[in-house]
Amino acid sequence: MRKKLIAGNWKMFKTVPEAANLVNSIKAGLSKFSDADVVICPPFTALQVVSQLVNESVVDLGAQDMHFETEGAYTGEISPLMLKDLGCRYVILGHSERRAYFQESDELINRKAKAAVKFNLIPIVCVGETLAEREDGRAQEVVRGQVRGSFAGFTPEEMEKVVIAYEPVWAIGTGRTATPAQAEEMHAFVRGLLKELFGESVAGELRILYGGSVKPDNTQELMRLPDVDGALVGGASLKAESFVQIVNESTHDTVKEGA
Repeated sequence: MRKKLIAGNWKMFKTVPEAANLVNSIKAGLSKFSDADVVICPPFTALQVVSQLVNESVVDLGAQDMHFETEGAYTGEISPLMLKDLGCRYVILGHSERRAYFQESDELINRKAKAAVKFNLIPIVCVGETLAEREDGRAQEVVRGQVRGSFAGFTPEEMEKVVIAYEPVWAIGTGRTATPAQAEEMHAFVRGLLKELFGESVAGELRILYGGSVKPDNTQELMRLPDVDGALVGGASLKAESFVQIVNESTHDTVKEGA
């Protein structure tokens, strides 16, 4: 049984005082929660403060990106060792915004993911198609290429330390969400691809998250799908009430057998 994982991606929002207020509210709302893994990914400037605040809580800390080198003349970049030093356990890699705005390739994401695993960071590697690619009937082709490219050269043992997030680009920040059938179809496709590439054990254990306008009112429906193992939450993670509700709804199934 794969334990659900709910990750909040704060993107380029929240000053340090705002981040502290938000994480304190999230901690209060989840003080007795233990049914799923919970991660918040603030901007780099807030990582140190948030790290101190989530210490010994149910919330883990993640970053939104990183460089693949440990140090060097890479102005403006952050290394995996720096993230570890701040207490990060997770790092989001290959988000569609990084791919689109900063032209990140599968090869670059592969190098980052390799570095993350090497330094015991859990990479949440994002894959997903644009609306044009879906309408052209190329959604699976695109996602297949991203999975193959992002994890080229990985061993099954390394893949056991990875999380994948399927985020249909057309559903991010648009208010549109993939239908349950669309989400399950792609998640099942990715799991089948993992079995083909890395074996049945990896495919059965690796968690695949859904990302794309996840809200409290659609969480349960998505989390009931057999191949959806959690969510990468964007806008709804910027308010404690909605994020806490999503976390709680992720493991609360109101549908009974025979209902």
